[in-house]
Order: sequence, then structure tokens, then C-alpha cells
Amino acid sequence: MSVRARIAAIQMVSAPEVGANLESARRLVGQAAEQGAQLAALPEYFCLLGGRDRDKLGIRERDGSGPIQDALAEMALRHRLWIVGGTLPMDSGDPDRVRSACLVFDDRGERVARYDKIHLFGFSAGEERYDEARTIEPGTAPVAIDSPFGRLGLSVCYDVRFPELYRAAGKVDVWFVPSAFTAVTGAAHWELLLRARAVENLCYVVAPAQGGRHANGRRTHGHTLIVDPWGTVLAERAAGEGAVVADIDPARIAEVRQSLPALDHRKLA
Repeated sequence: MSVRARIAAIQMVSAPEVGANLESARRLVGQAAEQGAQLAALPEYFCLLGGRDRDKLGIRERDGSGPIQDALAEMALRHRLWIVGGTLPMDSGDPDRVRSACLVFDDRGERVARYDKIHLFGFSAGEERYDEARTIEPGTAPVAIDSPFGRLGLSVCYDVRFPELYRAAGKVDVWFVPSAFTAVTGAAHWELLLRARAVENLCYVVAPAQGGRHANGRRTHGHTLIVDPWGTVLAERAAGEGAVVADIDPARIAEVRQSLPALDHRKLA
């Protein structure tokens, strides 16, 4: 990791209208830039949290072309910062399913990475049921990229329950986990899982979330977090839209990895 950097994790309460969500994202990214952020991360489903699971099929974009991708590029260029673009639905070739893609744009507005969510959420408790596999085709490979802020790893929401994904990418300085955790699973496991991934991998974890009551009646957990390599929560927003910021310090990563070289002590790959 080369330079100390200020990173913003943005919490949203996304609606069923893409235009309104993009305007909210633009405003919140602008607020993050005003706080000195050099990288801003948006939550899962930032562009749409619809009334039905299939609503995402209607706004799918082709790789490299579409208004949501254009908006992310424009935000990055306007504010001269990097953006981790939560997720947006990308064409999969299957009329009934999309890829849930996390895109990264650099401060010139150029796309530098794409990760397709691998682990698809399934949950059933009483009347609350989710099955992402009905409308989403899973990705197949982990993604980590080099940046001015160190090596960045991409994951999405339910991925956080699968530590092997994080280890498969090798040593990463900052893992991103854009999410839309349910209120039930979030209250039980959200902070626990994020802090565990930070401690296991001796890295920062940045987890922008959906946080509030949505127009479709769904309630998301919120509690957007930034966690340091020792598992300490540096910044948090419990509910409602907004941005939290924290400094990502390469010296802190080096200090923790030197004093506790657990990554070098691994016996099973």
C-alpha cells in the first residue's frame, strides 16, 4: 500500500426509481468529496431497490454502456475521486437473470474493475423470504486490483459469509463489501462478520449499506462501517442516508501484519 487515503462509505435508502437514486448518489458522493474523500463506495442496489425482484431486469445494462454506468463515471470525473459503484444489474445473456456487478471507476472516470457477485442470498424465516438466484446469475471469480491506495478487493453483501473468497484473492489492503443486509440478519451478524473479515485478513474493510425503510416495505439494517485491520470500528452510520469517512493508513496495516503475521503462518491454502 503506497499512500494514506481518506475513504467514504455511503449509506442510502434506495427507492424504486433509478433517476431519484442516481440524484441521491450524486449528492452523497459530492458530500463525501467535500469531506476530503479520495475514494467513495456506494451500497448494493444503490440504483434500484424495487417493488419486485424482477424489477432489476428492466434496467439491466450492457457491459460498458448505460445511464447508470455513465453516472458513475461522471461522478468520479467531476469530483476527481475513485468510486466503488455498489452494484448494478448487467446483462447476462439470460432474459430472466442479470449479473449483479460491482464496478470501480478511477478519478479520470475510467472503469478499472468489475466484480460479479458470486454468492447469492437465500433466506426464509416466517413470511420473510429471499432467493436472489431466481433473478441473478452468479459470478465465478474473485477480483482484486492495484490502486494508489493499495490493493483493493471487491465483494458484495452475502459474500461476507464466505471467508474463502477473501483468502482466494491473496493479500489485500482494503476489502469492500457493498451491502443491503436485512434487518433480521444484520442485527445478528453484520458487524460480527465484517470485523472477522478485517481481523482474518489483517486489512481494512469498507462496508457501505442500505439503511432504512424502503418504499417496497423492506427494512434494511444499515450500520455502514469502516473497520481497521485490528477489528476496530473507525466510522459508523446506524440509519438513514449519509457518508462516513475514515483514513486508510498503510503504516497501520504494516504495523499489524508485522506484530501478528498470521497471513504468513497459514498452513492450508
